[in-house]
Amino acid sequence: MELAIPPWLNQYKASANSFLSQYQPLTLLLTPLFSLLLARILQSIFLVIHERGLKATIISFVMTSIKLVPSVKKYIDAEKQKIVDKLQASGNRDGWRTELPRSGLGDKVLEQMKDEKQKDVTWQGKCSGTVYIGGNENEGHFSLINEACSMFAHTNPLHLSVFPSVVRFEAEVVAMTAAILGSKEKASGGQICGNMTSGGTESILLAVKSSRDYMKAKKGINKPEMIIPVSAHSAYDKAAQYFKIKLWRVPVDKEFRADVKAVKRHINKNTIMIIGSAPGFPHGIIDPIEELGDLASSYRICFHVDLCLGGFVLPFARKLGYPVPPCDFTVQGVTSISVDVHKYGLAPKGTSVVLYRNRDIRKHQFVAVTEWTGGLYVSPTIAGSRPGGLIAGAWAAMISLGFEGYLENTKEIMEASKRIQKGIQDIPELFVIGRPDMSIIAFGSDVVDIFEVNDVLSSKGWHLNALQRPNSVHICVTLQHVPVVQIFLKDLRDSVQTVKENPGPVHGGFAPIYGAAGKMPDRVMVQDLLVEFMDSSC
Repeated sequence: MELAIPPWLNQYKASANSFLSQYQPLTLLLTPLFSLLLARILQSIFLVIHERGLKATIISFVMTSIKLVPSVKKYIDAEKQKIVDKLQASGNRDGWRTELPRSGLGDKVLEQMKDEKQKDVTWQGKCSGTVYIGGNENEGHFSLINEACSMFAHTNPLHLSVFPSVVRFEAEVVAMTAAILGSKEKASGGQICGNMTSGGTESILLAVKSSRDYMKAKKGINKPEMIIPVSAHSAYDKAAQYFKIKLWRVPVDKEFRADVKAVKRHINKNTIMIIGSAPGFPHGIIDPIEELGDLASSYRICFHVDLCLGGFVLPFARKLGYPVPPCDFTVQGVTSISVDVHKYGLAPKGTSVVLYRNRDIRKHQFVAVTEWTGGLYVSPTIAGSRPGGLIAGAWAAMISLGFEGYLENTKEIMEASKRIQKGIQDIPELFVIGRPDMSIIAFGSDVVDIFEVNDVLSSKGWHLNALQRPNSVHICVTLQHVPVVQIFLKDLRDSVQTVKENPGPVHGGFAPIYGAAGKMPDRVMVQDLLVEFMDSSC
């Protein structure tokens, strides 16, 4: 039995055939294809605008178009090369070896190394961060960790059965660090675990990788995204590129803390994790960790706290009575933490710890290989072989100092930081950015070019960190600075006065480069500049 076709449908079909009959068959075939292509192009444009914003998209399009003009491209390339050459001015490689010597030097190589070391800058008490141990490098705590590293320099914890000593050292460093950050508190859940890494960047990379794979297993997320404040460390950008994660950078609030509302607006079905810093590297300000933890818990996503700088200061500062808000595993929602032992933990360079709330998350950090003809293989971190000497040095640092040692160090560092902060605030031309929670003080100026001030300070032997948005510099206070607070403040006052009386770039300084980079609207060009500098420096 055939179904009757409604008259209106026949009329519609006839009208459609009549309308389409006036077009060539090829046109009818290609029109849908061109329409689909146009739709895809428009979709791509809208996605770019959504990710970058309308202003940044327009600037990028205009700059890309301009650079298509050969003469303009040639001019831009020449100017970029001038900047690269300027940045490399201090890195003369004349006389560097390019092949092995015909005959080895034997013990005499140590004398050559001592000669090379004499060419390093005088960093004692003059660098922002960099060297966190106090005193002279030939005595005291320096000598202790150097001897510990030397004693175990040949060891490798990859070989568990051969070097059980460094395997124990690593486990104890992890456990002691976890205890400092709340593992013994009931709120932590009692399952905190982790591993040692080569530094804060590797700790962050591993936390991001583990969170990505954990969220894929738990929620089936195959197009992962993470959300970080603009003040978060650049290691997250590296992790996003390495592990193919879409990265959203959101603004900070007026107090330069992560904007919780902005973070919440970016959370969607593909979000795997959010980030908080305690404190942030630029301004030494702690993000609202408890609020971010509540957010992560409510959306059932991972939350990593970057305690690379603060892990061996903030817990002790709280014991000393400083108003340090909870920022460890006692905060619900925190799933992982990174903390550097080689900073305020006073361990040798190349030692950090990544911690997880439980083993269900950490197991996604490991890589196990079963098909390799070399046998069964499993590795906990990015590196396979790891330097047991550094692990031993970290263990020696923590055991030698103990709780009271870290408490006393923190007292000295925090008191020196407060004196420096007050001293900066007493200089009329300067202002402190936000309200620092720890031992990092960032400062800028509406009166003088702060990068020119930094160049004058550099000529006096100081090495501070230049920042952007807003233009500023910071000093990360360490034990090295405790005896030289007044010297620093005097040099800073003198530098400000020098720039005020004689504004303009210092010969050999980097103020013009920093200033231009900050004002340059095309951030891709700045990125290209940095890549070209690194490419020609390695």
